[in-house]
Amino acid sequence: MPFEERLGGDIKLAEHALMQAKQQAVRPAGLTVAQYATLLVLSENPGVSAAELARKCRVTPQTMTTILRNLEAGGLIARVPHEVHRNVLETRLTEAGRSAFETADARASAVERRLADEFSDEERATLRALLGRAARVLGED
Repeated sequence: MPFEERLGGDIKLAEHALMQAKQQAVRPAGLTVAQYATLLVLSENPGVSAAELARKCRVTPQTMTTILRNLEAGGLIARVPHEVHRNVLETRLTEAGRSAFETADARASAVERRLADEFSDEERATLRALLGRAARVLGED
């Protein structure tokens, strides 16, 4: 199959552009895109385990461990043992983490809005359906 007919390059180009725009958006808050995504999930799911964070952020458990270590060292999250399951650490945003997240989220949301506004409601629904189908056929859904 010739290069110009391969969809992977188009998907990668769009993903790369999105990640670059988000990186520029979250950088003033002192975050990477991966750290921002982690804080986003934590803001909606306080106390979630590292394993669940890794699944929701679509990274390996090893990568999430590194992300959490860096966020904790920066004072943006706190990890405390679960009340019942002492070997499970609950992760929560600190006040500094909430502030960094809110700064980053306002800017990252603007990137997402700019992207969404480029498409009609029908086009967005179609794009989501097509990307979902691509993920399913490749076994990632």
